[in-house]
Amino acid sequence: MGLRENAAAAAGRTLKTDELLDEMAGERASDEYVPAPDPMAGYEPGDDDPEMVPVHLAWLRVRKEVRAIAKGEQYNGGGTRFNFRGVDTVVNTFGPVTLKHGINIFPVGIEAEHRDTTTSKGNKMRECTVTVSWMVMGPKGDTLPVLLKTRGEALDSADKGTAKAQSVALRVLLLTGGLTPTHDKDPDASYVERGNDAPARSADSYRDEILDKKTTPGRLQQISYELANLRMLGSKVANENNEQETLDALGRRIYGERTGGGQ
Repeated sequence: MGLRENAAAAAGRTLKTDELLDEMAGERASDEYVPAPDPMAGYEPGDDDPEMVPVHLAWLRVRKEVRAIAKGEQYNGGGTRFNFRGVDTVVNTFGPVTLKHGINIFPVGIEAEHRDTTTSKGNKMRECTVTVSWMVMGPKGDTLPVLLKTRGEALDSADKGTAKAQSVALRVLLLTGGLTPTHDKDPDASYVERGNDAPARSADSYRDEILDKKTTPGRLQQISYELANLRMLGSKVANENNEQETLDALGRRIYGERTGGGQ
């Protein structure tokens, strides 16, 4: 009798029992270590799907297409007046472009702080400050190597403060992560004339860009913001039919035609 048989007999088992246990253990081990199938294995993009590129390249393409968002909205209240880029404006600009290039942005961690406060008129308000951690995922399912964190603040008299603060944090993420300029004039810029300064864009140059079939709907939205900032929405130009039309009307019409949404 061999060593294995002696060990089995001493433990009150037979060699056949040991062999059966080994077989069962092998089956359990094989089940435990089978790797999960790759969800992208064999995937072939369709005509409407984004190009399967790494996330950092997809995000770079988003930045190239967004280009700039002007401060086209104005706050005027309580003796304070300033221009700003609202949450809806920023999301409406980035949304179609990130969809086009397969970028997904997920909030994966939220830290919120709340406190009660009172306005100058004595109204009770709830202040919320949030720190949101964001995950940026590309079309292939890969993500940027670090989580991006942004903060947002908001006041509300009811229960919307947290949601508002998170929206502000998203706006901060898109503008800072996209390095999105305003194309506004720097308030510290010198007023000394420079002979090599580039001339301001003409109404006709905007018309040509609007009519260019390569101009995306996202860029058409940006042009609208730029024209509003330059006070050129009412400028009339000759459209593709050689008829006089304002840049605002032309842009809206072409945008509707290219998105299938009408005017």
